[in-house]
Amino acid sequence: MATKIAVIGPADFMHNITLLAEQIKNVEIVPYIYSQPEESDSITRNLKPCDVVFYSGGLPYYFSAGARKRLTIPSLYMEQDEMMIAVSLLSVVHNKKIPLEHLSVDVLDACFFSNVLKNIGAPEAKHHVIDFVSMLPADFDIRKIVQFHQDLYESGQTKMALTSIYSVYDKLVELGVPAQRMIDPSKALIRGLLEAKAEAEMMKKHAATIAVCHMSLKYSDPKVESLAKSIQASVQRRGDSAVSLFCTRGDIENIINTHGFRLFLQSWEGHAAIGFGYGETVSDAEEHAIIAQRFADHEKTSCAYILTEMKELYGPYPDDVKFQSLVNVHPELVKLAKAIKISPANLSKIIQFSQNRQTHHFTAADLSAYMQVTRRSAERMIKKLVDHGSIKVVGEEMTYTQGRPRSLYELDIPVYNYGKESP
Repeated sequence: MATKIAVIGPADFMHNITLLAEQIKNVEIVPYIYSQPEESDSITRNLKPCDVVFYSGGLPYYFSAGARKRLTIPSLYMEQDEMMIAVSLLSVVHNKKIPLEHLSVDVLDACFFSNVLKNIGAPEAKHHVIDFVSMLPADFDIRKIVQFHQDLYESGQTKMALTSIYSVYDKLVELGVPAQRMIDPSKALIRGLLEAKAEAEMMKKHAATIAVCHMSLKYSDPKVESLAKSIQASVQRRGDSAVSLFCTRGDIENIINTHGFRLFLQSWEGHAAIGFGYGETVSDAEEHAIIAQRFADHEKTSCAYILTEMKELYGPYPDDVKFQSLVNVHPELVKLAKAIKISPANLSKIIQFSQNRQTHHFTAADLSAYMQVTRRSAERMIKKLVDHGSIKVVGEEMTYTQGRPRSLYELDIPVYNYGKESP
């Protein structure tokens, strides 16, 4: 079944990405075209069913922040990076013969522009650059960016504007200011779509994780039976006053924040304590559900807790949800994580991953599957560990299909020195 990607962006962007999407198997583009990036919020609120949302850039992504909080599917955007800026600058210099110091440029973050100049060894000179990340979302005004380019051109300081914003380009053309849009490299667009597809597939896999609900309530009560039906759960009774429901993570997360579940908790006389557990196996999920219920037992009101397969505890639902990790974090691990520039939680998971494997060698795909993150996210973490010297490349693994062999890695830190998970 094709992954349905809702793409939100201007018409020209939509044309390019729709053509490139034909190169990717099992992807369906659902276009949502705007004239101004501010429209992305209302578009997001009115999306029809899809698997993932992909925004044309940082602007529509930031402007839709309020609407995105209500999404139950992944959302990501086409990131502006050094490659996009470098390709665009090369196009201007090569095709228009305009030196960089005679160009006005707007970018999301000026550090990307600076990095490009530094990497190519460009001589220090006065460059006309404005960034707008600090303006988002409340202080953003397209007129300020248009005025920036127009003033520089009319004063003779620049000969052309290079803009990241389609509506700014249209306005500059209308004002008679020579302008060019930033180029979205085909490779970057394809990579963005592949990442959106991977996020959607990961979300579906995530939703299919085994889940168990443990509660000390009588199944004979019609309210329990109704809850079981609402989450499509199979039921196992545990004596006269306890019951376990078996379902999936997706079923739990679809109901946990609903008004119906709140009414279910409020409908009991006395204290209803419910624990939800996720796990790679049924026994793991059951164990986590029992632990989660113990936390709910300690609350003074009816509530629920969730304990994930990564020992991440969320609760109490529905009113005061907080997060805590039930994994002991060793002080030396925190220090190491800071040096590597990844979170202690992620480093702890990587160490657990290494301890649980039968072999010391692994691929980015192995780590991605264990941590339930995209392949690209796993590769980023691995790169940071390799750069720090905490992971070494030990070989390659043939894929038996077309494409390059996959690198084999081995963790190169004292994994047995950081304590064990709490029970």
